[in-house]
Amino acid sequence: MLKLNLSKQATKFLELAHPKHSKQIASKIQALRQNSVPNDSKKIGKYLRADSGEYRIIYFEEESILYIVLIGKRNDDEVYKMLKRI
Repeated sequence: MLKLNLSKQATKFLELAHPKHSKQIASKIQALRQNSVPNDSKKIGKYLRADSGEYRIIYFEEESILYIVLIGKRNDDEVYKMLKRI
């Protein structure tokens, strides 16, 4: 199982999200720790994208650590705008 490293943005997003959605996203993150490249993931440059319900998780794996970079809504492009700023 991969170690987990959440960015400040991802941590803040999970803290402020509705508890139901936080649990759903946390469950997906746990699944990514087991298999960091599931069939539904998509490569975006050096990052990977996974969907969890209404949300997108932007992440990458390096040296047995799963880095969660961003979490955002699926139905708007805000998460991609934030990714460009990184």
